[in-house]
Amino acid sequence: MTTVSEKIGAGLVKELREKSGAPMGDCLKALQESKGDIEAAFVVLRKRGMASAAKKSSRSTNEGAVGNYIHAGGKIGVMVELNCESDFVARTDDFQDLLKDIAMHIAASDPRYVRPEDVTPEDLEREKEIYKAQAMASGKPENIAEKMVVGKMAKFYEEVCLLEQPFIKDQSVSIKELIAQKVGKLGENITVRRFARFKVGDPNWTVATTKLVEGSAE
Repeated sequence: MTTVSEKIGAGLVKELREKSGAPMGDCLKALQESKGDIEAAFVVLRKRGMASAAKKSSRSTNEGAVGNYIHAGGKIGVMVELNCESDFVARTDDFQDLLKDIAMHIAASDPRYVRPEDVTPEDLEREKEIYKAQAMASGKPENIAEKMVVGKMAKFYEEVCLLEQPFIKDQSVSIKELIAQKVGKLGENITVRRFARFKVGDPNWTVATTKLVEGSAE
Protein backbone atom coordinates (compact mmCIF):
# COMPACT_ATOMS: atom_id res chain seq x y z
CA MET A 1 0.00 0.00 0.00
CA THR A 2 1.28 3.46 -0.94
CA THR A 3 1.64 5.75 2.08
CA VAL A 4 0.81 9.47 2.22
CA SER A 5 4.53 10.30 2.31
CA GLU A 6 5.07 8.34 -0.90
CA LYS A 7 2.25 10.22 -2.68
CA ILE A 8 3.69 13.66 -1.85
CA GLY A 9 6.25 14.57 -4.47
CA ALA A 10 8.94 17.23 -4.36
CA GLY A 11 6.93 19.34 -6.81
CA LEU A 12 4.00 19.65 -4.42
CA VAL A 13 6.31 20.54 -1.53
CA LYS A 14 7.99 23.19 -3.71
CA GLU A 15 4.60 24.64 -4.71
CA LEU A 16 3.58 25.05 -1.07
CA ARG A 17 7.00 26.53 -0.27
CA GLU A 18 6.50 29.18 -2.95
CA LYS A 19 2.94 29.88 -1.77
CA SER A 20 3.72 30.18 1.94
CA GLY A 21 7.41 31.06 2.15
CA ALA A 22 7.76 28.43 4.86
CA PRO A 23 10.78 26.04 4.91
CA MET A 24 10.61 22.82 2.87
CA GLY A 25 10.51 20.57 5.94
CA ASP A 26 7.51 22.41 7.38
CA CYS A 27 5.75 22.30 4.03
CA LEU A 28 6.24 18.54 3.85
CA LYS A 29 4.87 18.05 7.37
CA ALA A 30 1.85 20.24 6.61
CA LEU A 31 1.15 18.28 3.41
CA GLN A 32 1.42 15.00 5.30
CA GLU A 33 -1.09 16.24 7.89
CA SER A 34 -3.47 17.42 5.15
CA LYS A 35 -3.01 14.21 3.14
CA GLY A 36 -1.64 16.10 0.16
CA ASP A 37 -4.24 18.90 0.09
CA ILE A 38 -2.16 22.03 -0.58
CA GLU A 39 -4.84 24.53 0.51
CA ALA A 40 -5.41 22.70 3.78
CA ALA A 41 -1.63 22.50 4.26
CA PHE A 42 -1.38 26.27 3.81
CA VAL A 43 -3.99 26.71 6.56
CA VAL A 44 -1.91 24.44 8.82
CA LEU A 45 1.14 26.64 8.26
CA ARG A 46 -0.84 29.81 8.96
CA LYS A 47 -2.21 28.40 12.21
CA ARG A 48 1.34 27.69 13.37
CA GLY A 49 2.49 31.18 12.49
CA MET A 50 4.91 29.88 9.88
CA ALA A 51 3.46 31.87 6.97
CA SER A 52 3.53 35.21 8.83
CA ALA A 53 7.01 34.50 10.21
CA ALA A 54 8.24 33.74 6.70
CA LYS A 55 7.18 37.24 5.55
CA LYS A 56 9.49 38.77 8.18
CA SER A 57 12.37 36.34 7.65
CA SER A 58 14.33 38.69 5.34
CA ARG A 59 14.46 41.48 7.91
CA SER A 60 17.86 42.16 9.50
CA THR A 61 18.38 40.83 13.03
CA ASN A 62 21.28 42.88 14.32
CA GLU A 63 20.14 43.14 17.93
CA GLY A 64 19.40 40.50 20.54
CA ALA A 65 20.90 38.89 23.61
CA VAL A 66 23.02 35.99 24.84
CA GLY A 67 21.47 33.65 27.37
CA ASN A 68 22.68 30.61 29.29
CA TYR A 69 21.30 27.60 31.12
CA ILE A 70 23.05 25.32 33.61
CA HIS A 71 21.54 21.89 34.15
CA ALA A 72 22.04 18.76 36.25
CA GLY A 73 23.91 20.37 39.13
CA GLY A 74 26.38 22.12 36.89
CA LYS A 75 27.10 19.09 34.68
CA ILE A 76 25.63 20.57 31.47
CA GLY A 77 25.99 24.19 30.34
CA VAL A 78 24.54 26.03 27.34
CA MET A 79 25.07 29.47 25.84
CA VAL A 80 22.86 30.71 22.99
CA GLU A 81 22.68 33.93 20.97
CA LEU A 82 19.15 34.94 19.95
CA ASN A 83 18.78 37.87 17.55
CA CYS A 84 15.94 40.28 16.80
CA GLU A 85 15.51 43.63 15.04
CA SER A 86 15.61 46.08 17.95
CA ASP A 87 17.11 46.43 21.40
CA PHE A 88 13.64 47.28 22.70
CA VAL A 89 12.29 43.84 21.78
CA ALA A 90 15.48 42.15 23.05
CA ARG A 91 14.74 43.51 26.53
CA THR A 92 11.08 42.40 26.65
CA ASP A 93 9.99 39.57 28.95
CA ASP A 94 8.65 37.62 25.94
CA PHE A 95 12.04 37.66 24.21
CA GLN A 96 13.96 36.85 27.37
CA ASP A 97 11.60 33.98 28.20
CA LEU A 98 12.07 32.60 24.69
CA LEU A 99 15.85 32.84 25.10
CA LYS A 100 15.71 30.90 28.37
CA ASP A 101 13.41 28.25 26.91
CA ILE A 102 15.69 27.69 23.92
CA ALA A 103 18.79 27.42 26.12
CA MET A 104 17.02 24.91 28.37
CA HIS A 105 15.85 22.93 25.35
CA ILE A 106 19.40 22.73 23.95
CA ALA A 107 20.64 21.40 27.29
CA ALA A 108 18.02 18.64 27.22
CA SER A 109 17.91 17.72 23.51
CA ASP A 110 21.54 18.19 22.41
CA PRO A 111 21.03 19.35 18.78
CA ARG A 112 24.05 19.48 16.48
CA TYR A 113 22.97 22.21 14.08
CA VAL A 114 20.75 25.30 14.13
CA ARG A 115 18.89 24.72 10.84
CA PRO A 116 18.70 22.02 8.14
CA GLU A 117 20.65 24.38 5.85
CA ASP A 118 23.56 24.16 8.28
CA VAL A 119 23.99 20.38 8.04
CA THR A 120 27.35 19.60 6.44
CA PRO A 121 27.31 18.16 2.90
CA GLU A 122 29.09 15.06 4.22
CA ASP A 123 26.41 14.33 6.83
CA LEU A 124 23.66 15.08 4.34
CA GLU A 125 24.92 12.76 1.61
CA ARG A 126 25.67 9.98 4.10
CA GLU A 127 22.12 10.00 5.47
CA LYS A 128 20.51 10.20 2.03
CA GLU A 129 22.56 7.22 0.80
CA ILE A 130 21.62 5.17 3.87
CA TYR A 131 17.89 5.92 3.56
CA LYS A 132 17.81 5.27 -0.18
CA ALA A 133 19.66 1.97 0.24
CA GLN A 134 17.18 0.93 2.94
CA ALA A 135 14.21 1.78 0.70
CA MET A 136 15.67 -0.05 -2.30
CA ALA A 137 16.49 -3.08 -0.13
CA SER A 138 12.83 -3.25 0.92
CA GLY A 139 11.86 -3.74 -2.72
CA LYS A 140 10.55 -0.26 -3.46
CA PRO A 141 11.01 1.08 -7.01
CA GLU A 142 13.48 3.96 -7.34
CA ASN A 143 10.83 6.70 -7.78
CA ILE A 144 9.07 5.62 -4.57
CA ALA A 145 12.41 5.24 -2.79
CA GLU A 146 13.25 8.85 -3.62
CA LYS A 147 9.99 10.06 -2.06
CA MET A 148 10.64 7.93 1.02
CA VAL A 149 14.05 9.56 1.39
CA VAL A 150 12.36 12.98 1.57
CA GLY A 151 10.29 11.79 4.53
CA LYS A 152 13.28 10.16 6.21
CA MET A 153 15.36 13.32 5.86
CA ALA A 154 12.61 15.34 7.57
CA LYS A 155 12.94 12.98 10.53
CA PHE A 156 16.73 13.27 10.45
CA TYR A 157 16.51 17.08 10.56
CA GLU A 158 14.14 16.81 13.51
CA GLU A 159 16.72 14.76 15.39
CA VAL A 160 19.79 16.95 14.78
CA CYS A 161 18.57 20.50 13.99
CA LEU A 162 17.49 22.79 16.81
CA LEU A 163 14.73 24.55 14.87
CA GLU A 164 13.15 21.27 13.77
CA GLN A 165 13.08 19.61 17.20
CA PRO A 166 9.86 19.31 19.24
CA PHE A 167 10.03 21.80 22.12
CA ILE A 168 10.97 19.94 25.30
CA LYS A 169 8.17 21.63 27.30
CA ASP A 170 5.50 21.09 24.61
CA GLN A 171 6.14 18.28 22.14
CA SER A 172 3.31 19.45 19.86
CA VAL A 173 5.33 22.56 18.94
CA SER A 174 8.74 22.70 17.26
CA ILE A 175 11.36 25.26 18.26
CA LYS A 176 10.81 26.96 14.90
CA GLU A 177 7.07 27.19 15.59
CA LEU A 178 7.78 28.48 19.10
CA ILE A 179 9.89 31.26 17.58
CA ALA A 180 7.22 31.94 14.94
CA GLN A 181 4.65 32.48 17.68
CA LYS A 182 6.88 35.12 19.27
CA VAL A 183 7.51 36.73 15.86
CA GLY A 184 3.75 37.07 15.44
CA LYS A 185 3.35 38.53 18.92
CA LEU A 186 6.33 40.89 18.93
CA GLY A 187 6.17 41.87 15.26
CA GLU A 188 9.89 41.41 14.61
CA ASN A 189 12.00 38.78 12.94
CA ILE A 190 13.76 36.53 15.49
CA THR A 191 16.64 34.17 14.67
CA VAL A 192 18.97 31.82 16.52
CA ARG A 193 22.49 32.88 15.55
CA ARG A 194 24.58 30.27 17.41
CA PHE A 195 24.83 28.09 20.47
CA ALA A 196 27.34 26.05 22.43
CA ARG A 197 26.65 23.05 24.68
CA PHE A 198 29.14 21.49 27.10
CA LYS A 199 28.83 18.43 29.33
CA VAL A 200 31.30 17.57 32.07
CA GLY A 201 33.42 14.58 31.10
CA ASP A 202 32.15 14.44 27.53
CA PRO A 203 34.89 15.26 25.00
CA ASN A 204 32.32 15.79 22.23
CA TRP A 205 30.96 19.29 22.88
CA THR A 206 28.75 21.09 20.36
CA VAL A 207 29.34 24.54 18.90
CA ALA A 208 26.83 25.43 16.17
CA THR A 209 26.63 28.62 14.11
CA THR A 210 24.01 29.18 11.47
CA LYS A 211 25.15 30.08 7.97
CA LEU A 212 24.69 33.75 7.10
CA VAL A 213 21.61 34.44 5.01
CA GLU A 214 20.23 37.65 3.53
CA GLY A 215 18.92 39.82 6.32
CA SER A 216 20.84 38.09 9.11
CA ALA A 217 23.37 39.67 11.43
CA GLU A 218 26.93 39.87 10.24
